[in-house]
Amino acid sequence: MFFLNRAPLVAKCDRKRVLSSWSPLCGNVTPKEFHVDFSKVRYLTPQQFVEKLSEELGVHGVVAGENYRFGYRAAGDASDLARLCKEYGMKACIINSVMDKNQDSRDIIGYSNSKEQGQVSSTRVRLALANGDMKYVSELLGRHHRVMLMVRNMEKVFRDDRKRLSAPRSCLLNLPPKEGHYRNCSLSIGDENVVVPCRVIIDTTDIHLELDVGLAPHINITAQNSELFSIDFGNSKV
Repeated sequence: MFFLNRAPLVAKCDRKRVLSSWSPLCGNVTPKEFHVDFSKVRYLTPQQFVEKLSEELGVHGVVAGENYRFGYRAAGDASDLARLCKEYGMKACIINSVMDKNQDSRDIIGYSNSKEQGQVSSTRVRLALANGDMKYVSELLGRHHRVMLMVRNMEKVFRDDRKRLSAPRSCLLNLPPKEGHYRNCSLSIGDENVVVPCRVIIDTTDIHLELDVGLAPHINITAQNSELFSIDFGNSKV
C-alpha cells in the first residue's frame, strides 16, 4: 500500500514534546534531533556512511533496529553496522523489533506487505488512523495521537458562545484520523494551560470541534490572531 499524502504522524512543532517523553528511558536526558540532507548520504557505501558518522559528525554510539538497512541500495544490514561501528571506535546497540501483541498483518485492513511480521511501525499506525481506530493507534504509539492545527483569523472559526469551532483541513500540520465522529478528545490552544474536553467531527473539507464548555473569556479571539491548536484523541472508535 502506498500513501500519496505523506503528512507526518507527529507535527514538526510537536516533536520536542514527544522526545521529552522519552527522557526517563535516556538517563533523564531529552534526545535532540539532527537532520542530515539525504542527498549527501544516499550514494555512500555502508562503510562510507559509518565513516561519515564517526569522522565528520562525531557520533559516539548508534542504536538501530534488527531489520535496519543502510548504505547505497540498502547494501548494509544491522550486523554490518555493528561490525563497522566497532572498526571506527563507536558503540552499536541493535535492538529487537517492537511487536504488536494484539494483531498481526492479516488483521489490518489494506495491509499486504508479505515481509511484515507484526512489528509496530509507522505504516501500521497510518493504517490504524486510516481505519479510525483510535484505541489501536494509542496502543501502537504508547500515547494518545495528537493533531496540531495552525488556525488563523480565529474570530471566524468559533460559533455558539465559544463552544463550537470549525477550521479547514488546510490548517492541519500532521495526519488526522479518517473522516468521522470522535469522542473523548481534548483541546488546548497556544500556551494556555487549559485543556477542554471535546468531540471532533472530521469531514472532507473541515475539522469541527464541539466543546463541553466554552473557552474562557481571557483567551483572545480576533481576526488578527493566529494560534496553535492541539487536539488529543482518546481511545474512542468511529
